[in-house]
Amino acid sequence: MDVKLAAKYPFLKGASAYLRETGVDLSKLTTSVAYERARFMGKERVMEALENGMIEDHPMASEVDANNELLSYPVARMIVSAVTDQMLVTRYAIAEAKKADKHLRGEEFTFIKSVAEELGLNVSVDEDTISVDFTDFLRFSAAMRSKDWKLINQRLQDGRVIVTKQRLVRLIQQMLTEKISSELPLAVNDDIMNAFSQDITVISKIMEEKRAEFKARSMGKVSIIRFPPCMKKLLTMIQSGENVPHTGRFALVSFLHTLGMNSDEVLETFSSAPDFDESKSRYQIQHITGEISGTEYTPPECSTMKSYGICFDPDSLCKKDWMAHPLTYYRSKGKRFKPPSRK
Repeated sequence: MDVKLAAKYPFLKGASAYLRETGVDLSKLTTSVAYERARFMGKERVMEALENGMIEDHPMASEVDANNELLSYPVARMIVSAVTDQMLVTRYAIAEAKKADKHLRGEEFTFIKSVAEELGLNVSVDEDTISVDFTDFLRFSAAMRSKDWKLINQRLQDGRVIVTKQRLVRLIQQMLTEKISSELPLAVNDDIMNAFSQDITVISKIMEEKRAEFKARSMGKVSIIRFPPCMKKLLTMIQSGENVPHTGRFALVSFLHTLGMNSDEVLETFSSAPDFDESKSRYQIQHITGEISGTEYTPPECSTMKSYGICFDPDSLCKKDWMAHPLTYYRSKGKRFKPPSRK
């Protein structure tokens, strides 16, 4: 693998092999003046992921440029690991996957197929038809929010789902997000902590500011303290960029809307998520609140939440025999609530 290709796809085995052949070791990468540019670019890689949710491409006019771009990847991983913040890990993983997605969409299919297979996705090609195993499709399409990704809307053939080249790339993006998230944080030693101490301090401070900013953000008259455990969990998952099923998003949006939040307020609540997409989120929220669909949906009952697998950590109040709905839980935390009378 040549250095420019390795720099575009630093997560591939070929890129790792290239780095081993160059003889760059950890000591040199963290301390040598020769790799100062790579260290700076590694920090910028993390900062771009943190601030923008995207990692920019840099010119690779020379082999030196390409080497620095490639080396910035392991540097970034070390910095993310040293900060030890799961929200940062998630945001960074999503940004790296999006960067790869953008590059892969311009590649020949043969290369795309090889990347998918290296990541563990079995891809079959029969003439002009591309397919993947339906179990893999289900696993990696779970994060896709539009209805056209539902299994019921796919073409199936002998237990395999027919996909386009672009859809294959999107599946790769999700696989890469999960791969990077599962690999981090790495174990870091004192040398790494000392080498990037200033960067770690800066990034940690930004993370604290972002959390404080979000906590200070008004949710109108809605009190998070009164949320049932299921809604608290769903809100935390969304804001941390975790994979939340469509049923969970529907439940939370309809819950917040029923409590009095309008679409813009719900959208703002979701905006801190690492994978936040304003246009898609706005459409989905407006559909649930009835602005587009014409139907104003209400949140599901507790029994439905359980059947969906999104009833999390029920507490003693959840277990009351009259507790049947998340809204009942919320109201029970209010001063004027009285349990329903029995007749």
